[in-house]
Amino acid sequence: MTIAIIIMLGIGATCGIILSVASKVFYVYEDPRISEVEYFLAGANCGGCGFAGCGAAAVAIVEGQAAPSICVAADSEAAVNIAGVMGVDPGTAEPIKSLNACSGGDRAADKFIYNGAMSCAAMAALYGGQRVCSIGCMGMGDCVQSCQFDAIHMGPQGFPVIDEFKCVGCGACEAACPKGLLSVKTMSQRLLVFNQEDQALAPCQQTCPAEIDIPKYIRLIREGDYEGAVNTIRERNPLLLSCGRVCPHPCEDYCRRDIEDDEPVSINQLKRFVADYEMNSGRRYPIACAPDTGKRVAIIGGGPAGLSCAYFLRRLGHHPTIYEAMSKLGGITRYGIPEYRLPDEVLDWEVEGILNLGIDVHYNTRLGEDFTIQSLREQGFDAIFMGIGAWKDYTLGIKGEDLKGVSQGINFLSTVANHPEKRIPVGKRAAVVGGGNSAIDCVRTLLRLGCEEVYIVYRRTRKEMPANEVEIVAAEHEGVKFQFLAAPTRVIDDGQGNVKGLEYLQMELGEPDASGRRRPVPVEGSETILDVDMVISAISQQPDLSFMAGEPDKEDIAITRWNTFDNNPETLQCSMPYLFTGGDVATGPSLVVDAIGGGRRAARSIHQYVSGEPITSSPKSLLKGHISESLFKTVAGVTKSKRTPMPELPVAERLDSMVEVDQVISEAEAKYESGRCLNCCRVCYDLGVVDKSRQNAA
Repeated sequence: MTIAIIIMLGIGATCGIILSVASKVFYVYEDPRISEVEYFLAGANCGGCGFAGCGAAAVAIVEGQAAPSICVAADSEAAVNIAGVMGVDPGTAEPIKSLNACSGGDRAADKFIYNGAMSCAAMAALYGGQRVCSIGCMGMGDCVQSCQFDAIHMGPQGFPVIDEFKCVGCGACEAACPKGLLSVKTMSQRLLVFNQEDQALAPCQQTCPAEIDIPKYIRLIREGDYEGAVNTIRERNPLLLSCGRVCPHPCEDYCRRDIEDDEPVSINQLKRFVADYEMNSGRRYPIACAPDTGKRVAIIGGGPAGLSCAYFLRRLGHHPTIYEAMSKLGGITRYGIPEYRLPDEVLDWEVEGILNLGIDVHYNTRLGEDFTIQSLREQGFDAIFMGIGAWKDYTLGIKGEDLKGVSQGINFLSTVANHPEKRIPVGKRAAVVGGGNSAIDCVRTLLRLGCEEVYIVYRRTRKEMPANEVEIVAAEHEGVKFQFLAAPTRVIDDGQGNVKGLEYLQMELGEPDASGRRRPVPVEGSETILDVDMVISAISQQPDLSFMAGEPDKEDIAITRWNTFDNNPETLQCSMPYLFTGGDVATGPSLVVDAIGGGRRAARSIHQYVSGEPITSSPKSLLKGHISESLFKTVAGVTKSKRTPMPELPVAERLDSMVEVDQVISEAEAKYESGRCLNCCRVCYDLGVVDKSRQNAA
């Protein structure tokens, strides 16, 4: 027994010596902070941080490869605690959320029925899935099973619904979806997404220059979630109050309800309703911004393009500074669109909300006089956005244009806007030459300033007028007279340097020109004189680039023959890498919503530039194109319903002031009109059965 004990003690001592030596030879040090950091992580091992579990994430944090705020499942308090362990600033992290691009689900017809293939992955492997929609959700719920946080479930219509409050952005659902419908993105990433040809997009959203998710915000209005609707619009368009009033809504031209119902959904009225709802609610809905980057961007011009670019850059965490030549922001929306269409107080409220994000402004500061592009570079700006608009009117090029009583459209409208407190003197009988929106704005403004008789003189017919139809109709109701097929040849002098009349030639329409409209041809010997004492030329505008004369690098900045900045139409980057542009100075005179879309597109490129990333566009970008399979010629099964008419002030009550003419629809009307939406994806759509109680209420 004694011998056995001695042997066991000897073996134990030997093992101890061996282990002692081994611990010295094979010793591996583990930083004690790793276990402390891991303690404060969520313990979900979801992989949403990009590392294989919480242990690996803790190692990455300690080794400086990840920030204390990397965990997508833990809250901000955890980031603060981890930062305390590491002795660093916790910083901030943008929340990552899962998004579903498809709202079709069971509305898409089945090609055939599967027996046995009970997962989306299996269905995708078999001819792309059972549903006709080539990119839609298959509805078997692989994404639901993958989520460890109970943040996703199958909705009643057969497509996944995400609970944003529970979603931690781990990315499991995105990885599980074989069709790529689910994506996990930060707020910044959502702001920078452009329409892609392989996305589930309704025709209206494809057409919208700002690429707003129209079916989504209409659905949210129908559900009574007005804040959600506003936020949906603001992901693409920060000027929803303005657009709700002045946008000619090209989206409605592609509304599927119009195919069978002859009356599209009143998309713009719904945008106006929800935008006004926020303005009149007494509070502003919060707008999130990404963490500060320290990057500075100069914005030249505070019109729709400049405001849009500044808004998105600020939300992306950068610091934009606007340089504005006028005393107030708004550009053409303030100085080119009369108050009876867009009241100053409405525009002021909207601009204030954008500036409240932390955007600096220099007013009454003119490019070429107070600063140059080069001086901005010398001040340390990382990039420059050019959004100066198109303020230079084209002249008629006829004799007598220098007479007293002749003016140009934008100059006339901006003069009225600059002096709202006093009545600008006008003639008794006036002729406005042109057929666009500016021409209509001029004639309707002249009536409100006391002009007794006002003419539109246009060289084509009413059918070819580029102005918004609703504006033309309003002008007709207000008593404007139209002289079609008339080309001015000279302004007649009364002998004392004043306008006495406008001579024009009668025209007839010939073959179509490059624009697709029939070219007007003069009729010989048809000279006619219109008895007027005031003439306004409103035939078009172009950017005023006179400031370029003082730019040292002017030879390196490419300008087109249309007097616009040459740029890449996808990225809006100019020939100088740090210079980007958008709006009328990039495209020529266009819609306000086009300028807003250009501002966002430029903001994306500027974000890439100042972040040191390649400036790229998606190879699948639609860029105002359409997905062919989404354009239908017929829509079966639609229940017809009347479009909600635009409420407007009676003519007798509006011609003696600049009071707003078009009014906002009621909440009951908004609920009814939103019920007319077919909620289109690419192939599937609702039958559009409008609830009778809402119809009666409207």
